[in-house]
Order: sequence, then structure tokens, then C-alpha cells
Amino acid sequence: MFRILDRYIFREVAQTWLAVTGVLLAILLTNQFAHVLGEVAKGALPKDAVFILIGLTGLQYLTIVVPIGLFLAIMLALGRLYQDSEMPAMMACRVGPRGIYRPLLWLIVPLTLGVGWLAMDIGPKALTAVDRIGVVALRQADLASIEPGKFTAGSDGTVIYAERVIGPGSVENVFLQRQTESGEVQVVVAERGEQMESEDADTRFFVLYNGRRYEGLPGTPEFQVMEFAEHGIPYRLPNVSEPEERPRAMSTQDLVKSTSSEKVAELQWRISVPLSTFILGILAVPLSRSQPRQGRYGRLAVGLLVFIIYFNLLSAGKAWVEQETVPVTVGLWWVHGVMLGLALALLAYQNGVHRRILSLKGS
Repeated sequence: MFRILDRYIFREVAQTWLAVTGVLLAILLTNQFAHVLGEVAKGALPKDAVFILIGLTGLQYLTIVVPIGLFLAIMLALGRLYQDSEMPAMMACRVGPRGIYRPLLWLIVPLTLGVGWLAMDIGPKALTAVDRIGVVALRQADLASIEPGKFTAGSDGTVIYAERVIGPGSVENVFLQRQTESGEVQVVVAERGEQMESEDADTRFFVLYNGRRYEGLPGTPEFQVMEFAEHGIPYRLPNVSEPEERPRAMSTQDLVKSTSSEKVAELQWRISVPLSTFILGILAVPLSRSQPRQGRYGRLAVGLLVFIIYFNLLSAGKAWVEQETVPVTVGLWWVHGVMLGLALALLAYQNGVHRRILSLKGS
């Protein structure tokens, strides 16, 4: 059961974690939202896929945001307790590292398991879904991507202009130009146009109403002019294949069966995400220790530097495994060993273990 002190520490850290994680995730998703809107404006992505992409990207971001959010939350919450002299008062009442870690583990362990689930299962599936949306977007780049008052170029070189979009796949005051294989240019103007499906899954029709069609070879006076009440123009959808399966998008089960250095590096990276979350939670406690007058954010810069070094070493280690510079058996594990050793060394130093050892040697 939680003691009053345990509940107090847990509440302080949990509330800070929610705030920090929410802010970091909002910043990342805002930047991604602007990027996705730019792709939609260029017609590279369908409009109805914006929020799906943002959600899938958010799931991938959580594998990085949760560890750093936990690390910063522990440092900020415990740093406030040190600044307000609450932590020294607890220590005077014989609350040692065990009393601090006990409530923290109720937050660290579930977050470690959750991040592990995201990294091992949900993240790769989300990345695969994002790749497939990009593939489907290439086949769906049609009238839905037309912006009123702007010229839109299709994948086959067709240029379409519409004064107004009056509904899904339906436009008014249309201008269309395309070039045939023989070099002739076709120009069509019509009052209205709409997209229709055909029996062939790879072909669609752009049906125009009440217009005129001009066809001929540029530079010559021989042009054919035809007026029509209804005119259907077939066009083929681009042939696209399934996205190439990258190690990042592969299932963890497939990575386990592979002996490729690149895939082994990806597997070790996925295991490193929850492992680093746990180690960062342990490391944040000794790093947050400060003097009462030192300031709440006095140790935060040091903590951020340690975090940056940690994840840069992991990234470098992954690249070295992929390039077979470092043996697979060494992999990324040495990075975790160094950081865990640092955490244990700081805890031992702050709790006077070195003084006890020296006193034993002196006696």
C-alpha cells in the first residue's frame, strides 16, 4: 500500500510527466501537421488522410517523447522538492533512495512496458500504415486534389483548371489540356465536369458537360473543333507497387528470425527504447539532487546533456552494428551498461558509499 509520502511523490512526478509529455508531443505534432498540410496542398496526399497521418505519426513520436518526458518530469519534480527543502526534510526522517524509488517505480515500470509495446508492435504497424497511405495517395490523385482557381498537373501530364469545386469529384468551368502520344494537343473547356468509375479498376473517366474540344498539332493551322453536350475522357491511374518493406516497418517476429546486420540493429534499437526508459528513470533521481539554494532548474541542463549523449550513443551504436563495425553481441548493450553504471555510481557517491569503503581500508 502507498504511504502518504509515496502518494505525494508519485502525484508530483505523474502530474509533471503528463504536462511535459503533452507539451513535447504537441510541439512535434504541430510541426508534422504543417508538413502534412504542405503535402496535401501539393496533391501528394488526400485531404481525408490528414488526421489519420497525424495520429499514426503521434504513435511513433511517443517512443521518444515518453522516455524524455519521464526523465525531465522526475528531475523537475524532485528538483522542486530539493529547492523547497522538502527533500532534505524527508532525508532527515530517514527517507533514503529506497523510499524515493518505491513510488517512482509505480510510474517507471508501466511506462517502460507501454513504450516497449509501442516500439515492438504498434510503432512498426503505424509506419507500415503511413507508407501504404502514401501509395494509395498516388492512385487517388484525382479531382479531389484540385484547388479552385489553380492549375493542377496530373501524373500523366494532364493539366486541369476549375473555377469552382461544387462537390466530391465535381467541378465547374473546367479547362483541361493534355498531349497525345503522337504529339497532338487536346484542349477542352466545359461548363461542368465530374469523375466516374469504370469497370477497369485502373481506369477512370472524367466526364465533361456542355463544352468545346480543340485538337491539333501546335504550329499548324489544322485543328479540329468539336462542341459537345457530354464528353468522357478516360485516364489511367498510375501503376504503383506496395511500399518496400524497410527494417523499421518490419514486425518484431520477422526481425528476430533475420541475421542481417541492419535488421539486427533495428531489433536491438526496439529493445533499447523500453530499456533506456527504465535506465533514464533510475538515472534521473541522482541527477536531480541539488542544494536548497541552487535553484529548481540548476541540474536540468546537466540532465539534458546526459540524455542527448545517451541517445546519440544509441544512434551511433545502431549505425555501427549496421555497418558491422561493432559485433552484434556487443551491439547497443554497452551504451546501456555505461549509463546504468553512471546511475549506480552517482547513487553510491551521494549516499557516501565511497567514504565507507575508505574508512574500512583505513581501519
